[in-house]
Amino acid sequence: MNLLFGTRNGVFRGAPSELDEAVRVLDCDRVLRVRSFGPRTYAATRGGLYRSLDAGRSWTRIETPRPEVYSVLEHPVGERLFVGTHPAHLYRSTDAGETWAECEGLQALPSRESWHTPRHRDEAHVRALRAAGDDRLVAGIEVGGVHCSEDGGETWSERREGLHDDVHHVLVVDDDEWVASTGDGLFRTDDAGRTWRRLDSGLDHGYFREAFVHEGRLYAAATSGAPPTWDGPRGTDAALFEATDGETIRPVEYAGGPGEFVLSFTAVDGQVYAGTTAGSILRRDPEGWFGVGSVSSEVASMTAVADPDGDAE
Repeated sequence: MNLLFGTRNGVFRGAPSELDEAVRVLDCDRVLRVRSFGPRTYAATRGGLYRSLDAGRSWTRIETPRPEVYSVLEHPVGERLFVGTHPAHLYRSTDAGETWAECEGLQALPSRESWHTPRHRDEAHVRALRAAGDDRLVAGIEVGGVHCSEDGGETWSERREGLHDDVHHVLVVDDDEWVASTGDGLFRTDDAGRTWRRLDSGLDHGYFREAFVHEGRLYAAATSGAPPTWDGPRGTDAALFEATDGETIRPVEYAGGPGEFVLSFTAVDGQVYAGTTAGSILRRDPEGWFGVGSVSSEVASMTAVADPDGDAE
């Protein structure tokens, strides 16, 4: 098993035992998401979509209808490929990216005209894209909320009531239980987005970027303000949280905190790893969170990949 790290200047690859020796395997624009589906790994970047068939050693660019790709999903694995873009559009391919068709139902949602964010040319993007069952897709829009399709992307319904609209990430725990990381709060639903409840009430940190679940434990991280505040005297002023009941998140100490904000998580060989704004790679050991390596820029996304020699991921 190896780890891939999506950063501001490409994708890095390293073995868990040698993360200080991680090397850049893809030189590209800022990586928003790196994900693996079976033998294929994808990097969604501001300069396009890339695919690797050899666990991240080499990459090929796939032409997409819009160049700024913020999210990627292959579902069912090996059958349909989806990309979410900036501006906020969703496209589907049934021939591995050779041709694309727009999922026009997303554009027909009643709230579509209100999706925008001043920091991104006053437009929105499909920042999160997940599967939650055989035909159910979940899309998180920055800024525009969470939306759901029950028919593989043809038609969509809004699942944004009670949720902050600045959605950065949607974690699908099971078909109906999701956790949304937003610019103002961490939210959970147990009914596929029809109702939401906030998990971070009473905390001083409300800007969440990503959440992760492993062996029943929920991990999340937040700062006290959005990125424009991180250059101020308090820096990122970040915190890392864990919850064993899926509800009560409590702060935990970690290497680099509070100056480094944890942006991403993954798990490999039973251990949870995290990547920070400073490029640090952390590992959750029984005694706590410790630094185990670093790359040259912030780790916005992480995934574990199996070598194509038959090792299972």
